[in-house]
Amino acid sequence: MYSILVATNFSRTSDNAVLYSASLAQLLNIKLVLFNAFKLPIHASNARISATSMDALIESTKEKLRKQALKLSDKFKIEVEYQCSYLDFELEIDSILKLYNSKFLVMGMSAKSLEQNLVGNPTTTLISMKNFPVLAIPVNAKFSGIHKILFACDVMSDVPLRTLAKLRRVAIQLKSEVTVFYVEKKINELKSENKAYENIEKGLENVTYFYKKVNSDAVIKVIEKEIVKSSFDMLVMMPKKYGFWESIVHRSKTRVMASGINIPLLSIPIE
Repeated sequence: MYSILVATNFSRTSDNAVLYSASLAQLLNIKLVLFNAFKLPIHASNARISATSMDALIESTKEKLRKQALKLSDKFKIEVEYQCSYLDFELEIDSILKLYNSKFLVMGMSAKSLEQNLVGNPTTTLISMKNFPVLAIPVNAKFSGIHKILFACDVMSDVPLRTLAKLRRVAIQLKSEVTVFYVEKKINELKSENKAYENIEKGLENVTYFYKKVNSDAVIKVIEKEIVKSSFDMLVMMPKKYGFWESIVHRSKTRVMASGINIPLLSIPIE
């Protein structure tokens, strides 16, 4: 049995992601795991505190996690575990996912800001760096079921079947319908690209899905308008990996969307 792994640092943003994850775990009847990558406060680090004092800080964090886990377990009637590590989050997260058999990581997502658009945030950094799915939860998002999923893409021929299979599993488990939002090309052009169209047919087998066509150069704005217009519960995007020099000049649509939408974003990296 797999679990849901959610990162928390006890902030308002991460607390909301934890509550959303608990509701999702309750719906799927699976275990929830709280994960905190412990970091010393700046003043403590500068003071070079003793090993005993550092242990006390770590134990204090573990106690916070324990209390939070108990409350969640009682409220949502689910199994909740917790993990606290004094290690770099980005280095540790892969092994933690494997340890708890978690298929994706849940993280809180701050409100949109100019700084985030320029340099990103921890959530967008993981989306761009890692090869596992990340579910980003906006600070104001509340769980009310996931009935409608918007799958936004612009190059369908680049999406392999095994990547689409992950979206298929999510949709089936949540009993959601999927709208394939294909930007930049008309649907009859998509059908003419046999491989691309066949991949969608096979990849989303047994899933209720629809196509929507939009001809626009302003991809991100069009996606945002569609989210508001049709009241979707989740946005799914599949970011492509770029080389070093490409990454400097290319702004990932998934990364930009992750810095300021109002519904959860599930990022599934293309394998």
